[in-house]
Amino acid sequence: MKIGVIGASGYSGGELLRLLITHPHFELEYIAAGSSAGQSITSAHPGLRAFAGRVFEETSVARMNQCNLVFIALPHGESSKLVAQIDASVKVVDLGADFRLSSESSWEKYYGGAHAGTWSYGLSELPGATAVIASSSRVANPGCYATSIITAAAPAISAGIIDSSDIVVVASSGTTGAGRKPSARLLGSEVMGSLSSYKFGGVHQHTPEIEETLQKLTKGDVKVSFTPILAPMPRGILATTTAKLAGAVDSKTIRALYENFYAQCDFVTLLPEGELPATSSVVGSNSVVIQVAIDSHTKRLVISSAIDNLGKGASSQAIQNANIMCGFSPSLGLTNIGLGA
Repeated sequence: MKIGVIGASGYSGGELLRLLITHPHFELEYIAAGSSAGQSITSAHPGLRAFAGRVFEETSVARMNQCNLVFIALPHGESSKLVAQIDASVKVVDLGADFRLSSESSWEKYYGGAHAGTWSYGLSELPGATAVIASSSRVANPGCYATSIITAAAPAISAGIIDSSDIVVVASSGTTGAGRKPSARLLGSEVMGSLSSYKFGGVHQHTPEIEETLQKLTKGDVKVSFTPILAPMPRGILATTTAKLAGAVDSKTIRALYENFYAQCDFVTLLPEGELPATSSVVGSNSVVIQVAIDSHTKRLVISSAIDNLGKGASSQAIQNANIMCGFSPSLGLTNIGLGA
């Protein structure tokens, strides 16, 4: 199959190229980066020596329409400008936010501008999601924070064991989550040796995405208070999700619930008791690792989850979705083995 990557000079675009170069059924036909057109791919991604001598092409819908499938890895608001011109026969996975939300008012509040529409949501580990993705030609890849938080909370919400109207999340992300555009706050001298909150006070744009997706798993109201933190590391997300228990339940029951919920999922792992998620263990993988505990003092369920924000939070999850869309095994070309020691 001929594949295109749009926005290939960014961090997610580079990770897509790294993974796709060894995919047995995807051939990289078109690699575009509008702002870097004409520059060598290795100037942006020096580790990708397989692309030595090849340059980024200009963004061209005509070239996209020569592909069987394209990945769009552009900032929010950009992919919606292109998709109307892409042939219906071309499958599209959008790594941006443009088509994730169902609510027009939420889009206007958190992103601004006109709502472009809603595509199938590409978190295949949720009940019934794989069948929906498999029948879709347009899939919205989930956000990185949203992936880590939704996978952490979904089993508990589906079972009704927590108060879904009072979910509190504090999550730290590496600097690649902010994209590659130069910014003073992302300079090494600003980031190293320091943690800092940002988009403080419930205004992070992944909040409605998390709430909308979890709302489909329960009849109750879903409200999420989310505080993101910028961590002094390139990649990875560690999220701590807590919620009041809705009744009497023990740790053994909760562990069984999570194990059963993700029993058929290759990339979600409930860690053994006593082992805690670490971002270093998932870097370079499509893996989600989870640990659960009961805070008996406050009667709250505590869920810790870790992902690679460029992997399961972006590029490898996009390939997982593309595999499903094309009728391949979801795990084709992917791994749950991280690079950490």
